Amino acid sequence: MNAHTEQYEVVVVGGGAAGLSAALVLGRSRRRTLVVDAGEPRNAPTAHMQGVLSRDGMSPAAYLAAGREEIAAYGVEWRAGRVTGAEPDGRDGFAVSLADGTRVGARRLVVTTGLVDELPEVEGVAERWGRDVLHCPYCHGWEVRDRPFGVIAHPAMPAHQALMVSHWSSDVTLFLHTAAGLSEREAALLDAAGVEVVAGEVAGLAVEDDRLTGVRLADGRFVPREAVFVGATRLAARDGVLRQLGARMEETPFGEFVAVDGTGRTSVPGVWAAGNVTGPQEQVVNAVGLGYRAGVTINTELLFGDLEAKADGGASS
Repeated sequence: MNAHTEQYEVVVVGGGAAGLSAALVLGRSRRRTLVVDAGEPRNAPTAHMQGVLSRDGMSPAAYLAAGREEIAAYGVEWRAGRVTGAEPDGRDGFAVSLADGTRVGARRLVVTTGLVDELPEVEGVAERWGRDVLHCPYCHGWEVRDRPFGVIAHPAMPAHQALMVSHWSSDVTLFLHTAAGLSEREAALLDAAGVEVVAGEVAGLAVEDDRLTGVRLADGRFVPREAVFVGATRLAARDGVLRQLGARMEETPFGEFVAVDGTGRTSVPGVWAAGNVTGPQEQVVNAVGLGYRAGVTINTELLFGDLEAKADGGASS
């Protein structure tokens, strides 16, 4: 490594809920820690986050700002930037490259870079995303309860989301869009839930006075709706660093994600992953717990590894 490289005990790649949580416990464990944050949280379009005990309704931006203040109190460094690569340094650690050309060293890595929702290519969906075009009823269902819902079917699981959101509204319309169709069982469940099914491709969303008013179909039909739920057509994990390091991936119903154990440990020694980079269901409250667990495990490993080396007459790495 370059002689001028700054050396840290832990580098956290990603400054969202999981990364800040890992950094908090590592800072409190007196570990010299750096968080490198590209500033691309998955929930950035959302004005409020829900379901986080004591922080329900807080804006994601305010939540992350508060987290950065907390880690700073324990000496953790936070740096705006992008990690472009990492490689073993030959000394039981890693050389981490940043987009600005700097390099830092780390004994351990925590990758919490999240994922990207690739949305259906329907006019208006991306523009209204996180406002009245939604994906998670646990995150947004209460706020739009009892309104007329539309659901644009996911090609692989056309009925699932409509069945889920029917708990929050009795007026739900499922737009099959590009889905091939429904099984007999799916049709029976949708009928039991009172969900109306509309065949035909969705052309776009109608908006008036900055408010969603309905769904336009390609054949000219218009269905009034006040909230539309969509599932991402593909979930793309920001896992470039993990793949570069050779971390094992595994196939899931939502696509390919890095394989981790219960502490977030990957197949690469010294590398952990937490949050949405490990799967799409790790909402803020889950990501915080996973980051904390990774931080505790890393500190424990470093502590006992150094003690064992010292007891055996060697030096810590």
